[in-house]
This record gives sequence, C-alpha cells and structure tokens, in this order.
Amino acid sequence: MTALAGGYVQSVDWLAIAPPTITAAAALAVLVADLFLAERNKPLLGWLATGGLALAALFLLPLRDGDRRTFCLISDGGACSYRADHFAVVIQLLVLGGALLTALLSMSEVHDRGADDTPEGPDADPEGRGGDAGRVGSERRGARGNVPAGEFWFLLLSSAAGAALLPASRDLATLVVALEVASLPAFALVGLRRGDRLSSEAALKFFLSSVTATAVMLMGVSFVYAATGSLHLSRIAGALGHTDPRLETLAQAGVVLTLVGFAFKTAAVPFHFWVPDTYVGAPLPVAAYLSVIGKAVGFSGLILVTVLAFPAYADVWGPAVAVLAGLTMTAGNVAALRQRPERAHSAVRLLAWSSVAQAGYLLVPIAAAGYADSSSDAAHAIGSTVAYALMYAAVNLGAFAVAALVARTHPAGRLSDYRGLYASRPAAALALGFFLLCLAGLPPGVIGLFAKVTVFSAAVDAGLGWLAVVMAVNVVIALYYYLQWTAVLFRAPEPAAQPTAETAVTGAAAPATRAVPASLTAVIGLAAVLGVALSGAPQLVLRFASGALL
Repeated sequence: MTALAGGYVQSVDWLAIAPPTITAAAALAVLVADLFLAERNKPLLGWLATGGLALAALFLLPLRDGDRRTFCLISDGGACSYRADHFAVVIQLLVLGGALLTALLSMSEVHDRGADDTPEGPDADPEGRGGDAGRVGSERRGARGNVPAGEFWFLLLSSAAGAALLPASRDLATLVVALEVASLPAFALVGLRRGDRLSSEAALKFFLSSVTATAVMLMGVSFVYAATGSLHLSRIAGALGHTDPRLETLAQAGVVLTLVGFAFKTAAVPFHFWVPDTYVGAPLPVAAYLSVIGKAVGFSGLILVTVLAFPAYADVWGPAVAVLAGLTMTAGNVAALRQRPERAHSAVRLLAWSSVAQAGYLLVPIAAAGYADSSSDAAHAIGSTVAYALMYAAVNLGAFAVAALVARTHPAGRLSDYRGLYASRPAAALALGFFLLCLAGLPPGVIGLFAKVTVFSAAVDAGLGWLAVVMAVNVVIALYYYLQWTAVLFRAPEPAAQPTAETAVTGAAAPATRAVPASLTAVIGLAAVLGVALSGAPQLVLRFASGALL
C-alpha cells in the first residue's frame, strides 16, 4: 500500500511493523472481549493477552536477518520513520519476552480474588506492631484481588505495544509518541488497585515526575527541530554537524533537554526518586514490568538519540552520561545498603534501589560510545549495553517472581520474611539465590559476571579509567547486600511463637501455606532455565547483541 503526500512515500511493510501491531491488536481484542465475558470467565483475558504477546514475539523470527524499513521519504530513502534492524529486533525480543513473563506473573495477582483479605499471623501487622504500619499492611491485603482484569490486560498490552515500537522509531515524533504510549498505561497500572492508598500515592508520584520530564523533553525536541529543520534522526545527525552559528546555542539546549527526558525514563540520578515508592505501591508484576521493560524503553530511546541523532555533540553527552552512570550506580547501591530487614516492603525496596544501581551499569557503555573513534567502536559499546540488559531482564524478572511467591504468605514483604525459605520452599530459595548471584556477578551466575566484565571492558577501551574504578567499587558494595539476602534464605527458620489460647482457637499463629499457581511457577522456572543456559554459554548473549546498531 503506497500513498503519496507532501514529499512522503508511506510504503507500509506489514511484516516489519508486525510485532507492535499484533500487540496493539491484542490489546483491542482484550478490551472488546472484556465487555462480553462473564466474571467467572475473566481469566480467559489473561490467556488471550499471553497468546497475543507470544504471537507478536514469533513474528520477530523473519526479521532477525534483515534490515527492513518503512515510512520513508521520497527525496531521501535513508530517512525512514521505522526501521526493523538488528538493534530494534533485539530490544523488541527483550520487551515482548519480558511482557510475556510479566503476563504469566500477573495471572495470580489479577484473578486470585480475595486471597489475602484476612490477616495471616505475624504479617497481620507488617512491622510487628500496631498503628500506621498495621493499617498499611491491612490495606495491601484488602486490595489484593481488586485489580480489574479487563483494564489490567488492556493497559499492559498497550504499554508493551509502545515499548515494542520505540526501538524501531527513527524520527523524534515517532520516538516521543512511542515513549508516551509505553508510559501512560504504566501510570494507570501502578494505581490500578482499588482502595489502596500506597498504590494511589505511587501512581501520582510517578505521573507527576514523568509528565514533567516529558514536557522538558518535548521542549528539547522542538529546539532540535528549530535548529535542524528535520525530525528524522539521520538528517538531524547531518544537520547538527553544520549548524548555523546563530542557532548553535539553541541546538545545544535542545540536545541537553532531550537527554534529560530519557534520563528520567532510565531512573538515572537525580531523576530516580520516584523508583522506590512506585515499586512498593504498584502490584508486584507491575513493579517487575517497570524494572525491566520501563528501563528497556528508556535505554533504547537514549541510545537512539545519542548515537544516531547527536553524534556531533558526543563530546558533550559522552562525559555527561559518564558522570550520570557513576552517580546512579553509587546512589543505588548506597541506598540498597540502608534497607532494614525488619522494615515493611524492604525486599521490594532493595530490588528497587538495586535496579537504580543496575541502571548505572547500563549507562557505562553508552558513555563509552561517546568516546568511540569510529561507528564500529560505538556499535560494539552499545552491544555491551544490550547484552547487559538481556541478562538483567531475565534474572530480575525471576527475582520479582520469587518475591511474589513469598508475598502470598508474607504480604509485608520484609527481607526477614525470607529467612529459612530453603526449609519450606527449597526450589524457590535456590532460584532466588541464583538470581541474586547473577545480579551480583558471582559464580554460578556466570552470565552476570560476564555482563559486568563486558561493561567494564567497554569503559576501559574508551579510556574511562575513572569510571571503571567507580564501577569496580560499586560492584564490591553490591556484593554485601546481595550476599546478605542470599545467606538469609539458607538460615534456620525462626522458632515458631508459642500458641496462646486465642491463637489456638483462631489458628492465626502462622501464615498458611497455599498452593503455588502454575503460571507463577512457570515464570520462576523459565527465568532460572534461561539464566542457567546463558551462564553455560555467555558468549551467545554478546554475539547476539553485537552489531546491534549502526
């Protein structure tokens, strides 16, 4: 199908745009089906969403070897709005695979009605005392199961469609639209729990912070357009190299403001304060989604604008991103160290701060690309970021899945609740221990070690010795809290409290053990299998991600 208008030839390559299109079509199908399904049949929506994501991921197979373009200019065939190159396909695989695991993780969260409506022994008060902490724990248990199924699956698929569109976007207009399509449903997902004060507060903080960052980014995009006269990344790159001296200041301001917007999406310091409260307030599957897919969106957008659109200003954004990387990993690790095991939601808070630190590591190769002497060196550095993101996605989703499993019997989500997990659920404890060791970069989590070495070598090759030293120090700091949590899993369980006359009657002395949903088991198993397989052949990740750009 071809339409000529205003110097454009909009030749639609349906195969190239199939992954985000199928995801969006599945979202509409879920929305319509929700109108006609009876309440008892609502779980079918989850399987419909999962099937749509799986089908979209399958359509990546015919794209793995090609460089397909669509929506290109007549006058310049290289200026296209959509490009399904290797970089786009790899990030789309990460997005759709992560969204698929999130969908499986969400099955029990959405469809377990009233599972936690009654207090469960020690966790009836998440801090072990009354007052506000007890009310918060009660709110979270009462809110579980109050997630509307139709709205949840529609929003999840809509966000995934935007996230899948973004890495293939090659003009700033499409990039901004894709970013907002991925972000706006995420705000609603965070606040979707009915009657949950923490969820509402988290959604409001997330929304206000993100809207401010988007406004700043849009101003930057408008400045760049005014200075270059184009929105296509390839044309902007050429125009910025020969900017009219009278527009030089405008172009520089546009570059800086555009990067600020993407820095927020990646949770880089100082735009990271929304992360812990948002992760705690959101349903656990949504927090897992934000930690992986949200970061993939931010990093892919940041890579596109820096490496493809702003190479003429590499001497500006390269050092800036390097400083952001050092500050982000340090702030994240220091904050993670300060988490108290007995504090309510400390497990999710630690994962939140850990994700901030991991964002710092992901920024290192992007900074290295700013110091690259050639496009091939820049592409190799970007491949390091993509490889690290693939590793991080698998193991972090697995860690959140185990946290969701433990939260079924310990809704307070304290780190101390994981003590003795090996005695009660040995498979889950071994899986979580493996995920934490991968994040720490220790054997047997070889894939984590390999990813960190790859990022470290990118910094050294770029001459960023000081950043490599900062990263090494932060890796050592992170070892403490990852190993501390791992050790808790294998300690002897705390002695059970002596039953009183009241607890003997009510049976509220200890949390009941529930059957684990098959979908939750599948997520933990898939993440563990993927982590083990990649640890056996870690070079496959770098080979898959290498040459991901340019």
